Amino acid sequence: MTIDHVNKYLFNGTCPAAFAAGRLALPIFVMVLAYNLARPNSLARGVYRRTAGRLLTFGVLATPAFLALGGLVAGAYPLNILFTLLVATVVIQLLDCDRPVAAVIAFGIGGALVEFWWPAIGLCVVVWLYARRSSWTCLVLGIVCCASLQVINGNAWALAAIPVFLIAMHWKLTMRRRRWVFQAYYPLHLMAICLIRIPMAKAGYLFL
Repeated sequence: MTIDHVNKYLFNGTCPAAFAAGRLALPIFVMVLAYNLARPNSLARGVYRRTAGRLLTFGVLATPAFLALGGLVAGAYPLNILFTLLVATVVIQLLDCDRPVAAVIAFGIGGALVEFWWPAIGLCVVVWLYARRSSWTCLVLGIVCCASLQVINGNAWALAAIPVFLIAMHWKLTMRRRRWVFQAYYPLHLMAICLIRIPMAKAGYLFL
């Protein structure tokens, strides 16, 4: 993600390899979130509520830098990736609460407002279902969602995240969970890029 953003915001996307590598970031983040939300008793333990709260907080904190860097579709649209993960979390919570109609509404409206739109949210939901009970149907739907990101990304590199995730699911790695790291890092690294741009702009560097 960082390499992709440095390439996009500091070097005007001139490094194709960095752009391609960056296409793996969204599906990997989505898959990790979905896998963690699929842990037993997430609803009873308030995992969805706490996760949504953190994503909302850091999504708002990231917004000023996200807007300042530009490159959006129009004005402040779409909302940054933390809001994408927030919508996915809300949809999953509604499904876990057995409220499919509300989940579909949240998916439809929320997906229209955030980065990577419905394919990203759909991928998160499908991975959550797969992590709870693996099936070929979920795997195929996950591939379809990843492939749909090609329309947004302009390439199919997002598909490379699928084998990475499937291998990771069966790789027993014991390490302490850092719930806040990614959420906090996201606004911080965008702010850092904004600050780096200031001397570059003064030196005459033009940003697209």
